[in-house]
Formats: sequence, structure tokens, C-alpha cells
Amino acid sequence: MKALLRLAMMVCLTCLYTMSAEAQNPIICDRYTPDPAPYVHGDTLYLFVDHDENETLNNYFTMKDWLLYCTVDMVNWTYLGTPLTSATFSSWAKQDNDCWASQCIERDGKWYWYVTATVRDGGYTGIGVAVADSPAGPYTDPIKKPIVKGWFKIDPSVFIDDDGQAYLFYGNNALWYAKLTKSMTSITGGEKEIKTKDESAFGPYKGYNDDGTPKTNFEEASWIYKRNGKYYLEYAAGGVPEHWAYSTADKITGPWKYQGKIMGEAENSFTIHGGSVEYKGHHYMFYHNGKLPNGGGYKRSTCVEEFTPNTDGTIPYINFTENGVEPLQTVNPYKKQEAETINQCQGVLCEGDYTGCYVTNTSRSNFVKVRNVDFGASGAQSIRVCVKSERNMTLVMRTGSQSGTVKGRLTIEPTNGEWVYLDYALTEPITGIKDLFFILSGPTSSQFKFDNWQFSESATGISNVSVERPSNQEIYDLQGRKLSFTTKLKPGIYIIDGKKTVIL
Repeated sequence: MKALLRLAMMVCLTCLYTMSAEAQNPIICDRYTPDPAPYVHGDTLYLFVDHDENETLNNYFTMKDWLLYCTVDMVNWTYLGTPLTSATFSSWAKQDNDCWASQCIERDGKWYWYVTATVRDGGYTGIGVAVADSPAGPYTDPIKKPIVKGWFKIDPSVFIDDDGQAYLFYGNNALWYAKLTKSMTSITGGEKEIKTKDESAFGPYKGYNDDGTPKTNFEEASWIYKRNGKYYLEYAAGGVPEHWAYSTADKITGPWKYQGKIMGEAENSFTIHGGSVEYKGHHYMFYHNGKLPNGGGYKRSTCVEEFTPNTDGTIPYINFTENGVEPLQTVNPYKKQEAETINQCQGVLCEGDYTGCYVTNTSRSNFVKVRNVDFGASGAQSIRVCVKSERNMTLVMRTGSQSGTVKGRLTIEPTNGEWVYLDYALTEPITGIKDLFFILSGPTSSQFKFDNWQFSESATGISNVSVERPSNQEIYDLQGRKLSFTTKLKPGIYIIDGKKTVIL
């Protein structure tokens, strides 16, 4: 079975990300992120993905966990952690691998994440569900067993119809659907198989795979939704290598009518897997390819393209692009922004979980790009950053490009294992709408952690090389020793009136 596998543990990828900072696809650059499952909830688009490990030797899938990202502007993506691993399903699933395609949905304040994993005692696949009170978790396995199991039962797609009835679609080289109970954790009425060899439903019959199994136009990766009263079923088609196609129906039970190809064969990947959503009045098609450095059929990465449905509801053919999509809004630098909100990056890794995420460095050659930041006409004069550092580090801010104008050079001393907020005056103000680059200099691996940043229109940063402390301020060093009134403050980190502050 050539299923689309997904899952992986956090790993520092030191040579993965050498793509141009100007490219937008793939959209996640610190990990391989196959099988994107976008979900719109309120003002936010959540992106649930699998995870191809960097250790994969390009001969099979290595997948140990599932990841979560979100966006409000379609160009900057916030890492929300690794909410699920194989350990979440330890009562029935194979551990440390075989974490395959998934999809998540919210209902009545609960989040239901349907995943594919290998059944430990059978060797075949099963579809399980984890439940949480928020999209980032923590998640638990409420039923301690798969909802359905058996050969070729992979790639769940979940959908709630207008009458409240929820459905689960799934299958590889075959396609089933089942009604979900109100609990969303079991099926009712049994499984129903859809005849994928019906050429009117899924297109021309393609013969046989190398292993002798029938090859139909429907391959795997079903994606079910409804628009303007019509049901749409997108899927990977044509055997291997796959392309992206779709069929439509007037009822969710069919009959289905084949509508044609949506996208061609993914670049540098023999699989393609994704789905379309409407978000803020725009239509987006998500998919994966193998175009990150060292990528390929077993190291795949999420991409996205915008499209406009035809007036008759059909989906046009969508070309692959490197530029991706345009931003829907600007970033406000005067509100606290998470460092793990990233457009493109190199030599860094996002880490953490639902309690908090951050960025850590993995290479001397690194950057974090935030796209479309609106500093306004008056501009930013200073910045506050929240960091944790084991060594002396320098955080340089540039605009426009990695080699653009330096706007700030922040010298950061060791913080003794603590998160600290540090204020800095900028080298020169930043005005207008700019792409912002953070570039780290220092030791090569995980010595520096970057949690959040926020600019100010006032020059609140302390930039004196050496200053006399005003007599009305209490100042301590990081060891808790109170400094005398006559002490000159050398560059370093101090606690001034209860707030950790840097002196440059």
C-alpha cells in the first residue's frame, strides 16, 4: 500500500532551508509538512498537517506526529505545536511511526482530529479520533480504539451536513463513507462502499498497479465539502504519480459525476494530497510537493494557490506557482507578535506545545521573515523582545531582504535559563509596509530561544553604553544582588523597578 504516511517528532533541521526568501511555496520551511488539511474557524484558518521526518532516507515514509499551524493573512503562519503523536493512540496504534493523513473539525466547542495509523496487532490501518477543547490541544483518545480499521482504510475526510449529520469518507484504491454518531467518535449504520471503477463517477479506468491491485482514477486522499447546494469530492487520482481531480453530486450518497483534473502531478513528489477551502471571500487550494531542499516523495511540504470557481460552480485547472498567494491583511507590529509567526525561514526550528511555542536557532546561516508588516507613517523607534539565551547572541533586524538595511542590532547576554523581556532602541526608524527579517548570530544549535516581539513608536529602549542610575530606581543584577546608587551600569541585563531590562 502506497498510502500517504505522516507523523514525526521534533528534530533540528540544520540544512533543510536554503530556499529563496522571496519564494512563498512551500509555505512551511522549518519542517516537512505533507497532507495539509485546512479548516476555517471564525477569523482564523487552521492548518493540520502530517510530518515527514528529516531522517527519512528517501525509500519510505518516516512519520511520528502531527503538527498544527494557523494564519489570519495567508502568508504568515504561526506554529501551534505538535498536538498529536503516536503515543496519543498508544492503546491500539503502532508507535513511533505510521502517523498518516488526518483532518480535524470543530463541533459544539470540541475539536475532533481524525487520523490514520497502523493497527499494532494487525498490520493494517485504522482511523482513530482524538478530542480536545481547543485546536492546539491537549488531545486525548476517548475510545481507545480505531473507529474503522482494515486494509486500505486511510485518509479520513470529515464533513457535517446542513442537517447536522456528520460523515466520514476514507480509502485508498477504494472509497468508503459512514455516518458518524452525535458523539463524533463512532459510526452508525455501517460502512458504505462507493464504486470507484465507475468511469462516469471517477474518470477513465487506468488498469493495474505494479503489485497487481486495480488502478482506478480514484486513488486516495478524499476531501468532502458542500458549496451552493452541491457536494464536492476532491481526491488524488490516476495511480502513481498522482494528480488532483474531483467529482460532484446532488446528494452526499451520490451518484457522483466526474468533473476532471484540478492540478497536475506535484513537483518532486509522486503523491499529492490536500483540499480546498473558502476563507475571507477567497478560495484556496492546498497541496504538497517535494520542493524544499532535500525534499522528495518521502519528504513533502505544504503549498497553497488561490483560484476562482467558474460561474457554473466547476473548479478551474490550477497551475503550480512558486509565488503562492497574496496577503489578506498587514501585520500590526505594535501588538505583541509571536516569533513563531513566520512567512519564510532558514536555519531555525519552531518548538513548544499548547502551553507556549518559540523559535530556536539550528544553524549559523539563518533568518526569520515576517511578510507585510505595517509600521505606519510615523514609524517604529524601539522594540521589545522576549528571549532566553545560553550564550552571547546578536539579533539583527533588516527590512526588505536578508541583506536589506539594518534597522536594529540587539546584543543579548546569557539569561541564566530565564525568559526575559528586553527593550532596545532601533538604529533607525522603520516606516511604511515592510518585510521584516530577524537574523541570529552566535552558537549554532539551540542556544537561543525567541518567544515574541513588539515594536513601539516611542524610543523606550535603553541605548547608553554606560549610565548613572537615577536615585529613585531600584536595580538588581540577575543574581538578585542590589546595586548601590553609585554603581555605573555596564552593558548587560538588569532588573530595574522589577522589570528585566538590557543596557547596551
